[in-house]
Amino acid sequence: MPRIAYVNGRYLPFRRAAVHIEDRGYQFADGVYEVVAVAGGRLVDEALHLARLARSLAELRIPAPMAEPGLRHVLREVVRRNRVRDGLVYLQVTRGSAPREHAFPRPTRPALVVSARNGEGPPPALREAGCAVVTMPDIRWRRCDIKTTALVANVLAKQGAREAGAYEALLVDGDGAVTEGSSTNAWIVTAEGTLVTRPADHAVLDGVTRRAVLALARAEGLAVEERPFSVAEARNAAEAFLTSTTSFVLPVVAIDGAPVGKGSPGPVTRRLMARYRAHVADHAAGEAR
Repeated sequence: MPRIAYVNGRYLPFRRAAVHIEDRGYQFADGVYEVVAVAGGRLVDEALHLARLARSLAELRIPAPMAEPGLRHVLREVVRRNRVRDGLVYLQVTRGSAPREHAFPRPTRPALVVSARNGEGPPPALREAGCAVVTMPDIRWRRCDIKTTALVANVLAKQGAREAGAYEALLVDGDGAVTEGSSTNAWIVTAEGTLVTRPADHAVLDGVTRRAVLALARAEGLAVEERPFSVAEARNAAEAFLTSTTSFVLPVVAIDGAPVGKGSPGPVTRRLMARYRAHVADHAAGEAR
């Protein structure tokens, strides 16, 4: 079936979907984006994604491309037209097109692009066995809390991980603390069973899946600490895992070639994987909004 994208007010076949050569997203990465999971044809944690989108736009002083009810309609229409049952919807907002100049153009009309595709995250075998990660210096800018399209440092980190035979790169700041993955939030489980993840400061993106897992963990009565943790602490942890819209809850079984814990997904991680699957299933069934 041909794929359909929404581009600045029009639903177009992929082969005709395009933005202007002077779109500021293309020339400056002057834009933001969101990736929303789709389960059973429904958007998972939609309200959290749209709230984060609004915050990112406000931080960059980009006007909203349309009112939220209209955006919700566009997202659902793109999902419907692409017949996506389980997959992703991607939306991107840039400052728009204007003659190339670093300062904000005036006036400007933000550009909106939305696409969707089927897919169910990491392969089941990887979710069952867990993944390997490597550590790398965090060379990104100091406002990683804004979900911008300026991802070249993340791209280099992800490529470095793949070339090292790993699934993900854990980024490490100048103090030796793990910030997050190139496209994921990072977690460890201590020997005492406490969940640890970095607080949502400017050094990390406050992931929607991160927020969902925090709520699920607390509802399960698990001890949670939002604080920085070092590479050494991660290597010596009982368990480790990653979270993101595209990775769900994914066990980490090796860091820099050394096993984490017993070298297999641990009980706390498996418990949270099951709880998150149930959370997504609730959305698919229409029981959560």
